[in-house]
Amino acid sequence: MKQVCLFLIAIVGLLAAAATCAAQDVEAPGTPGGGRGPITAPSTYLGATLPLQDRVAVTVYGFYIGTVDVPAAQVDVPIQATKFLTITPSYLSVSMSADALTDVVSRPVRFSKGSDEQQFRVDGTVKVSVRKFEISDRNMYVRRFLTTGDLNRYRQRVQVAYPLALGGHPFKPYASYEGFYERQNGGWNRNRVWTGVTVPVTRQLALQPSYLWENTRGLRDINYVMLGVIVTAK
Repeated sequence: MKQVCLFLIAIVGLLAAAATCAAQDVEAPGTPGGGRGPITAPSTYLGATLPLQDRVAVTVYGFYIGTVDVPAAQVDVPIQATKFLTITPSYLSVSMSADALTDVVSRPVRFSKGSDEQQFRVDGTVKVSVRKFEISDRNMYVRRFLTTGDLNRYRQRVQVAYPLALGGHPFKPYASYEGFYERQNGGWNRNRVWTGVTVPVTRQLALQPSYLWENTRGLRDINYVMLGVIVTAK
């Protein structure tokens, strides 16, 4: 019980930090300044992992963001460099229609064309365990290729997870905070708070129900209510 309480305290701390950063970044939606309110987006994703060697794997993801009807595809190649460090080059493709762009901006603007984006990323994740708490710090460099031009992005995420069991069934709740930095777009311009749980179904299949709150300068807040399915090959 003591460990569970500590985990809940960690989640509250992450939420508080995210709220503080968001307040410093943007005006709240729905204010007299003309901002629009948040979006709730039921979303799903499927991840399939294929181990290539003892320290190398390939993971392919497919995402669908409801409400705005946005699909995305991602490929990761995690490489376990040391016991505590994993290096992951990855690629992401996302396509947004003109209607989706119109929906997500914070002020009423009509877009006539959609946007296709390709991202090439590489990140380093340091992960340690402290009294069963799994604490990770991920730092990512992103090169964004958009129809309007190319941008550089930096992402930094801190995550805490803790393995538990209920009635003999294991599960792992987690919580994370992530900040995004783009010099061309005003510096720190996006915040994410993500909390959920990984529930193993079999040795090769797990479910991940979760909630993610995203705050981005110039865009409406988005509340993602997500269900992930993770498949791992032998």
